[in-house]
Amino acid sequence: MRRKLAGRQILASPYLLWMIGFTIIPLVVIVKKAFTDPEGNFTFDNFLAIGEPINLKSFIFSLEIAIGCTLICILLAYPLVMALRKIGMSRGNFTLFFLILPMWMNFVLRILAWQMILSNNGILNLILTSIHLPAARIANTPAAIMIGVVYDYFPYMMLPIFTAVSEIDEGVIESAKDLGANGFTTFRKVILPLSMPGLKSGITMVFVPSMTSFVIADLLGGGKLQLIGNIIEQEFSRSTDWGLGSGLSVFLMAFILLTMALSSGKVGIKKHVRPEASDDEIKASEEAGADK
Repeated sequence: MRRKLAGRQILASPYLLWMIGFTIIPLVVIVKKAFTDPEGNFTFDNFLAIGEPINLKSFIFSLEIAIGCTLICILLAYPLVMALRKIGMSRGNFTLFFLILPMWMNFVLRILAWQMILSNNGILNLILTSIHLPAARIANTPAAIMIGVVYDYFPYMMLPIFTAVSEIDEGVIESAKDLGANGFTTFRKVILPLSMPGLKSGITMVFVPSMTSFVIADLLGGGKLQLIGNIIEQEFSRSTDWGLGSGLSVFLMAFILLTMALSSGKVGIKKHVRPEASDDEIKASEEAGADK
């Protein structure tokens, strides 16, 4: 037993070294920089710099983009997941493969492709003018950034929801229909509550990166629209003010952790096989039938 435990510790040591070298130590350095001035004295000025007009404006804009991206991804994910469930799991998995295939391409290349599509002389306006429609001025606007973040992070919303919905016992849905529930009531009373773990996981995986992203704003916003991630990146790379950049980073990290803690806490999707419907599924189907 001790030999097995020692063997596992040896196998885990590269991961531990990786975590210490590339996660813990950099985090400690950032936190230290956030609360010290150039002379090395303790200060809250870097952390409180989020209240400055330019930083606060970028933070609010980032929050709007993150909330909008999350809501749009939810509205797009559920109809698609329900369609995949309806056509059957085997064909659904085949379709799902093509939906996530673009993720295998480099992230920057995909965003550059959208830049070519949405530019004033791009593919979209070429198609619109060819059918005698007015050109769309989307480039370098908040709409272009929203399109970019939704396109990039949509799979991270769809996959957890797809996993959660695929685990729902088909008999529970049929029971709700037998009790008189229509399609919308079945979705609202059965599918949505039982897929909530996947939804919460998807919200976490979409909200956090969409709020901290800065490359999409650089490429699709033309440098005119700045997210809080752009401000932090500029402080580190251009202004070389590591203290201010670290302070804004720590504030953003604290805000995200607080948001996640208030939302749901620990969320996980456990893959398992069950011979019959759970008590929650039976209760959901009965409530759907009662609320027809």
